[in-house]
Amino acid sequence: MKYRVEVTSSAAKELRKLRRSIQPKLMKAIGDRISGLADEPRPPGAEKVEGYDYWRVRSGDYKIVYAVEDEVLSVVIVRVGHRREVYRRL
Repeated sequence: MKYRVEVTSSAAKELRKLRRSIQPKLMKAIGDRISGLADEPRPPGAEKVEGYDYWRVRSGDYKIVYAVEDEVLSVVIVRVGHRREVYRRL
């Protein structure tokens, strides 16, 4: 079954705030991940965020943090940011 993938407005805003040179690479990674997450929300390389019901995948120095809602077949991207800052305000 396919999952529906959504990006929260705050995650989209975080992506827009990143350096212009990073944005295209991350957008491609998210696009690739979104199509992959729709088929398999917990792909190889994805890790559970300790203490939260979130998962994370890495793209270079940046991480994409998302929630998986199995009951409604939904994946919600909640944070996008540099790996050292992405866990603040989770």
